[in-house]
Amino acid sequence: MENNQIASFVVRFQLAGVEKDTAKKHWRIKVTHVQLERETLFESMEEAMEYMKEMAEQA
Repeated sequence: MENNQIASFVVRFQLAGVEKDTAKKHWRIKVTHVQLERETLFESMEEAMEYMKEMAEQA
């Protein structure tokens, strides 16, 4: 059985801001699905990972 399904992603983290009181960093995460040439923005790593998981399962 041959399996040629591929789901490739480029993930970029850009610092969106830092809370003054806590020094907590906020990130803007851009996930590009290579095969679909689709860019999607997320505010949390958990959301980005869930998106990639869902897209990979659909491949």
